Amino acid sequence: MKYSLLVVIFFALLVFPARAKVLPEHADTTILRRADSMASVNLEEVEIISRRNNVSFWTRWRLNRLIRNVKKVYPYAKTAGALLRIYDTKLEHAKNDAQRKKLMKQAEAEIKTRYGPSLKKLTFMQGIILIKLIDRETGNTSYGLLQQLRGKFTAFFYQAFARVWGYNLKARYEPHGKDREIEAIVRLIKAGKL
Repeated sequence: MKYSLLVVIFFALLVFPARAKVLPEHADTTILRRADSMASVNLEEVEIISRRNNVSFWTRWRLNRLIRNVKKVYPYAKTAGALLRIYDTKLEHAKNDAQRKKLMKQAEAEIKTRYGPSLKKLTFMQGIILIKLIDRETGNTSYGLLQQLRGKFTAFFYQAFARVWGYNLKARYEPHGKDREIEAIVRLIKAGKL
């Protein structure tokens, strides 16, 4: 008896589907729309991040340290990208090489006085992350930027000096490779979730 009632209800729903009214074109798209008994809803994109509860203490500690480092360094990388765009436009309007050199010296002096003391306080790992995030924000490695703005000899000198201290100015940012954790953290910062 119980199964026959369920079968009758199922066939009734198949034979007599609910007729729904289609909303006019100017209606809000977030409202449930039904057309030919097919419901559709437009939703905002949601990023799902899995949290592993069974990770070790040291893995969680390393991730928390990486989050802290990226949060500290990311504003500097964004500022570097914005300043690069500003100085690129100024350099395009320069009339000759002498004026370009003068602009570059002014820019370097301004950046040293404004950001020098706080950048000197960065840790080794924060420096590595900053180099990678500058590549992410500008689309060019730190070495490439130095080469464009200061010349090949200066870029070579800075690269040699950086290699002595364990840095690599030619390091590329790989958002889908070894830097995917940094990319996930940056995306969370941009979304306002960190």
